[in-house]
Amino acid sequence: MKQQSHFINDGDHRLHIRRIFGDTKGQPVLMLHGTIENGKIFYTDKGKGLACYLAKLGFDVYVADFRGKGESRPTIAEENAHGQTESITRDIPLFLDFVAQHNPKKVHVICHSWGGVLFASFLARYPEQLANIASKVCFGTKRIIHSRNFEKYWKIDLLWRYVARWLARNKGYIDAKKLKFGADNETLRALQQSNTWIYPGEWRDTDDGFDYFASAQQLSWPPTWHVTGIKDHVLGNPRDVKAFIAESNNKHAKFSVLSKAEGDLSDYGHIDILTSRLAVNDHFPKIAAWLQSVENVDQPNC
Repeated sequence: MKQQSHFINDGDHRLHIRRIFGDTKGQPVLMLHGTIENGKIFYTDKGKGLACYLAKLGFDVYVADFRGKGESRPTIAEENAHGQTESITRDIPLFLDFVAQHNPKKVHVICHSWGGVLFASFLARYPEQLANIASKVCFGTKRIIHSRNFEKYWKIDLLWRYVARWLARNKGYIDAKKLKFGADNETLRALQQSNTWIYPGEWRDTDDGFDYFASAQQLSWPPTWHVTGIKDHVLGNPRDVKAFIAESNNKHAKFSVLSKAEGDLSDYGHIDILTSRLAVNDHFPKIAAWLQSVENVDQPNC
């Protein structure tokens, strides 16, 4: 298994994408991370994580770092004028183009948390891209957080909605790494945009008003599997994940909640669903088998 870092130029930005692969060029997989994190949620340099697991099975894996995140340059500390609109309209198209240049087969897209919202928004905005997508897997992806518990009040209503935004106003970004609030930093604009979307309201672009909800109602989504953990009480609460599936009008999406009660090896949460040492012998093989099962399924594009 090999790991190679590549960079995609976009104006003053260099977007990092990590390719992880073996001796054969199998079906491509693109991985998209969520908010206040980067692509390392999917892999380690020592060969651990879902990306490395799939590469060992023969998949041709590409792990993206959105602009300013991970190894993309400049860092958010250096340049932070962008937000989630750029992720939808610039980064994801560039990542998919890069994958297509190296592997022309239909691509599986695996997302964690908010990365799944960004990718769904991308497909709603550019439905012609559905022809290139083999499947979509989302771990802990929700848009609106309906949960009402102490963790939600503390992490979302207080820290994310007010404290993080107040701190970000001084620098133009929230220094989540320094504050041990996340694995990577986030721009003030992205923070403001996500705050608009996580509370009940329209799924509409905050920059140009594009109506993602209306577009999503017209799509025939690729084979989709939404997975979350029983202990993910806020950021991927099972009820909120199901609500996003319904909002997207993804009528045939598969939905799973990982727990010991359902025969899984652990009661997973939002992060350890991808990072737990148990996952490699638990749900990772199931994900791989499902990807292989849908590779040759032809889906209508819209």
